[in-house]
Amino acid sequence: MERRNRNILVVLIGIVITVAMLSSFGLVLFAPDTAKIQLPTPAASQTPQPAGEEDFLRVEITPETVQHVVENTLARPDSYGRTVTVEDFWGEGESGVTRATVWVDGGWTHTTATLPGGTVRHSIVGDGQFWLWYEGSSRVLTGAAEDDSADLEGQRIPTYEDVLKLKKSDIADAGYMDKEGVTCIYVETVPDSLGYTERYWISVESGLLACAETRLEGQLTYRMSAFAVDRPVPGDASFTLPDGTVLHEVRA
Repeated sequence: MERRNRNILVVLIGIVITVAMLSSFGLVLFAPDTAKIQLPTPAASQTPQPAGEEDFLRVEITPETVQHVVENTLARPDSYGRTVTVEDFWGEGESGVTRATVWVDGGWTHTTATLPGGTVRHSIVGDGQFWLWYEGSSRVLTGAAEDDSADLEGQRIPTYEDVLKLKKSDIADAGYMDKEGVTCIYVETVPDSLGYTERYWISVESGLLACAETRLEGQLTYRMSAFAVDRPVPGDASFTLPDGTVLHEVRA
């Protein structure tokens, strides 16, 4: 009887061991695959950066910080060409349009401006000097260049230095804004003593002023625009006086 009871106990132990083994390995072999790892999906705010914005660091812009950001993060290209359109609005639908071709290379600037009446005026600024003449004339005015020499012909093409010259208290608004498909730093001034406000759009890609406007009580009185930029300066760019004197040769 004792031997029989011992045999029954051995069989029971074997059954328990077999069940334990099947429970341990069988579940792994036959159970559905429910333990797969799933990577988290990006949040809605983690969208890819738009094309063309990969090369600059987007920092916060406020009226208090915009001048510091412009001065310390933007830089003009050393060589470029572009067409600038300047429009003066005189009221009752009348306006005057000046179109200027601007070539810049190695510290030299040649501006060819077609004025509203059709007169073509040239100016070259470089090496501490300026040269100014009219198309078809050999008479050239020259002298020492100063801060505003690039605007000698009176076409009033502003630059982002105009933004840097503003008093901080004169800046009413600042931030990022798309203008004609160009990502810009936007600056707007408070009305001056005559009621005029200024608006500036500086391209974050080229570092150049892409657009500027003057308004009087909301009415547009002046606009400058130059959104397209060729870099480097076109191969046909010239820095030559009417008598054939070459002041600067464009680098290859």
